[in-house]
Amino acid sequence: MNKNGQSLWSDAWQRLKKNRLAMVCLGLVLLFTALAIYGEAVYRYYEFADATPFYQKANLDLAYQPPNLHHWMGTDGLGRDVMARLIQGVRIAYKVGIITSLIAIPIGVFFGCLAGYFGGRVDDFIVWFYSTVASMPGLLFILAIAMVAGKGLLGIYLGIGLTTWVGLCRLVRGEVIKHKGQTYVQAAKALGLGSGRIIFRHILPNIMHVVIVTFTLRFPAAVGTEVFMSFLGIGVQGEPSWGLMINSARMRLWQGMWWEMTFVTLAVFLLVLAFNLLGDALRDALDPRLND
Repeated sequence: MNKNGQSLWSDAWQRLKKNRLAMVCLGLVLLFTALAIYGEAVYRYYEFADATPFYQKANLDLAYQPPNLHHWMGTDGLGRDVMARLIQGVRIAYKVGIITSLIAIPIGVFFGCLAGYFGGRVDDFIVWFYSTVASMPGLLFILAIAMVAGKGLLGIYLGIGLTTWVGLCRLVRGEVIKHKGQTYVQAAKALGLGSGRIIFRHILPNIMHVVIVTFTLRFPAAVGTEVFMSFLGIGVQGEPSWGLMINSARMRLWQGMWWEMTFVTLAVFLLVLAFNLLGDALRDALDPRLND
């Protein structure tokens, strides 16, 4: 609680609401989230019906149509609606961002808590381990895991999730080192509580803001990595990933067919920018030094 009796989260929300740019970014994030949910519902419907989705059906009579009343973002070389495929790209981007976070964040939090709380040899081993992982070329490591796991979303999930936990581990380790000397931790030890309960029931809730901010900043990084890997032909196969759409659209730019490349690139730009700016705003809003 701060001096006005507000909790950290309510005070942070008040700070965030005063930041107009942050609220615009939050609106964009909510819009993309709604599109991802809609895209997933459409995908699941056609999968349940065992039918070819409309955004995958080719119609050469409609190929290369510029934006119009029937196709707001035009059509691609096979006559497929660019807007419908872009929405499916949002679905894939969100799945990559969320699932890789569900892999990376627990690993980073777990190792960071152990290293920061126990110190000594445990800390030395974990610091050596994450330093070794961090010393490897990140993209090559991701590509290697993805190639072993096989092309497709599973390889993307494992490749990104198993290689992007190091930064969070460092942050959590530092926060736990700072908190383990606090009075409430000493009181918990005096009451005879076990180390696991102290770490995960007392210290972890007090550093969750670090985890949340890290999620908002690593989410767009994971999306960007997936787009790049799909662009290279290593990621998603047979689905309208943004990377595949950009790869297919770039060959037609010189012919004046600009709309697919333009709208997909704009979507990637807005999603990454919105999450990054929102993450920065959240970090400022949750900074305890500002809550005097």
